[in-house]
Amino acid sequence: MHNKFNKLSIAVAIAAAAFASQANAGGYQVNEQSVSGQGYGHAGRSSNVNDATIVFGNPAGMSFLDRAQVTAGGTYLNVKSDIKNVEAQRTLDAGVAQGGAPIGMQVPIGDIPGTSDGDMVPGTLVPFAFYAQPLNDRLAFGFGVYAPFGSKTDYEDGFQGRYFGDYTEVRVISAQPTLSYRFNDQWSVGAGITYNRVDGELRRQLPTEPGFNPENDIDARVEGDDEAWGYNLGVIYQPVPETSLGLTYRSKVDYTLTGDFRATDPAGNVVMADDASLDLTTPETVNFSITQQMSDNLKLMAGASWTRWSHFERILVTGSQGQDITREEQNYSNAWAFAVGGEYRLNPQLALRAGVTIDNTPTDDEFRSVRIPSDDRRIFSIGAGWTPIPDLTVDVAYSYLTERGTRVSQERSDQLQGIGGATYSADYKNEAHGFGAQLTYRF
Repeated sequence: MHNKFNKLSIAVAIAAAAFASQANAGGYQVNEQSVSGQGYGHAGRSSNVNDATIVFGNPAGMSFLDRAQVTAGGTYLNVKSDIKNVEAQRTLDAGVAQGGAPIGMQVPIGDIPGTSDGDMVPGTLVPFAFYAQPLNDRLAFGFGVYAPFGSKTDYEDGFQGRYFGDYTEVRVISAQPTLSYRFNDQWSVGAGITYNRVDGELRRQLPTEPGFNPENDIDARVEGDDEAWGYNLGVIYQPVPETSLGLTYRSKVDYTLTGDFRATDPAGNVVMADDASLDLTTPETVNFSITQQMSDNLKLMAGASWTRWSHFERILVTGSQGQDITREEQNYSNAWAFAVGGEYRLNPQLALRAGVTIDNTPTDDEFRSVRIPSDDRRIFSIGAGWTPIPDLTVDVAYSYLTERGTRVSQERSDQLQGIGGATYSADYKNEAHGFGAQLTYRF
């Protein structure tokens, strides 16, 4: 086995999974920090002050809350993926196939045994909790714990694309203390710092014999983690009481992810172990939204988010001695997301919500992988808020996400030490259902 190649391929997968998962598109996004906001597609994320989840949506909004409150809840994500038109082949250098010396050109020599069942994303609950406390008429404090991004794909044993990745899990948990100051009836600002912890596990298989029998593959995996700091800034402007405009900036976060690499044979013997590290930066985002109170019962919202994915041009991986292993070009593009939504209050106790979101992917078709096989998405949401007593509100929401069908096409010729290479191509179609519930209690 080529130790440098093994570390490189897994480290690259960590970075790709982390980046693609935070984007509003281009991965299985974690956009679930508010169930009340989920109901209207997060269209008023920076401008609509409903409850303590505004700590994340726009820290400036806390000073518009009239009393202390705590909001906690979560969204359960159920993702479905169909894989069709699979082409998975073993390859061999054309010169070697003819009994001579390698000439640097791969030719197919047969199919890779295995399956491509799909539905590789397990059901996941994304929880959150926020607290907001007015300190006086102008100043407010808040604190939140939430998951800003994460990803998990877990393919079946014997997956035909296992040499490119068969298990990916990346998780980030953030804690955010926040202050907000209201200058007058029109202007408010807010700022918070974020403590972020990332950890992940990546696996793929390495073939050991020309038949590519999955029972004889070597399991190669790495686990890594890091901690880093970031910050959020926000401003809210109300030119008139019926109109709110909000702007939120979330900073980039710089990580140096370090991990332990291990490769294990089918008998459980460790055949290779080493360290690997990489620097990665999750990009800054800007969200703008407007909330308009149309009548006593109806308000409408619209919003746009921009993510500076152009930061993600390449991945530089270093080995245990600090040596450069490789530079891999990624060429991500800056991405936009747009949302519109509304809320209608039937009576003082019950509010109904709906929204539509359009998320555009930052990924480059050339580099799309089996780990994050996603594309542009559309999200349709509905929700409701029930306030049986003035101190308590229960919010529920449902979202349906559908992605544009996309093609994954990968090849590798340097992993088999003379055995050959592998290719995997398939059409992916993803959809997801999100079921959210949260509870807000006011003191």
